[in-house]
Formats: sequence, structure tokens, C-alpha cells
Amino acid sequence: MANVKLAVIYYSATGTNYQMAQWAAEAGKEAGAEVKLLKVPETAPPEATNSNPAWKAHIEAVKDVPEVTHGDLEWADAFIFSVPTRYGVMAAQLKQFLDTTGGLWAQGKLANKVASAMSSAANSHGGQEQTILSLYTALYHHGMIIAAPGYTDPVIFGAGGNPYGTSVTVGQDGKMVEDVQAAVKHQAKRTVQVAGWVKAGLANG
Repeated sequence: MANVKLAVIYYSATGTNYQMAQWAAEAGKEAGAEVKLLKVPETAPPEATNSNPAWKAHIEAVKDVPEVTHGDLEWADAFIFSVPTRYGVMAAQLKQFLDTTGGLWAQGKLANKVASAMSSAANSHGGQEQTILSLYTALYHHGMIIAAPGYTDPVIFGAGGNPYGTSVTVGQDGKMVEDVQAAVKHQAKRTVQVAGWVKAGLANG
């Protein structure tokens, strides 16, 4: 799978999805992929981010993480997206970035690329599954191939059993409730594996 290029793209306000993205990037490298860890731009106004100490601190902590570009989307064979839930859908920061990809869509630049997604929310039924599915809906328009984890490994049950993508509950203390590291890593390695199959198939016509 050394020929697979994986872009791990995340948005995180206080660090949960950044941690999940880091685990996914590590697993992608372990699977032999060339990996880029990329954040989407923060679009919230300073008065919002500065009013939350954890949000403000996280922005400072990841200031050196590169922001994703359209060039990164063209470069990659596969994607792992990690994004928090906002009222049952993906955070606006990621949606804003996806809304700028119309030119790539018109040229079919993202067709046949493999993608998978992860999410978080403050409650166990706070919309994580719907967030992942709403993100997949956007990716379908580009002709992407979704590599959902399903129930392909027992670690998925230990992480809460979400077949659409790993999701985690974040407590009031800002810490993850479920232990999802193994599930994140399995999902990332599966995505690289599927991307390898797709890339090989396309190369062989």
C-alpha cells in the first residue's frame, strides 16, 4: 500500500478531532501510506474563539498544522475526515471548505477517491452518526467511494459500535468517554487498504 496518498483532514475546536486525526495519520503511515495531516480554516470570529479558553488554547496549539488546500485534495488518493457534530450536522468550518470545491467537482477531480469519516459530540446520541452521513452525502456528489468501517473488526464494538465511522462522546471535562483509538486506527488502515485496491484497479483498466 506504499503507493497510496492519504490526506487526514480535520476540524477541531478544542482538540478531540485533532487527536482522532493524529491517530488516523499514525495508522495510515503504519499501513504504508504517504500521509498529510491537514486542518480546515477556522471561520469563527475572534470574539467567539477568545471567549472559550479551551478553544483559544487549541488554536494556538495547532498553529503550525498546515491548512488544507484544493491542491491537497487533488494530491490524495484517500481521505479521512474528522469533524465535530454541530446540531446533528458537520461543523460549519468543514462545510465552508467543501463548498469551495465546486471547480474540482466540475472537472471530476475527486471522482473515485476513497473517503471515510469520524465524528464527536457531547452526548452519546448527539448526532455523531448523522454528522458522518451528512458528510458522506457531500462526498457522493464528487463520486468518491466511501470506505465505512462497518463491523469489520471487534475493536469497533469496544468503541461504541458505529458502523458508519468512529465516533466518540466528549464529557463536560473535555475528555473522551469511549476508548476509540484502536477503532480509529482500524478505520484508517481499512481506508488505505480499500484505496490501494481502487488505485490498482484503475491502473489496470
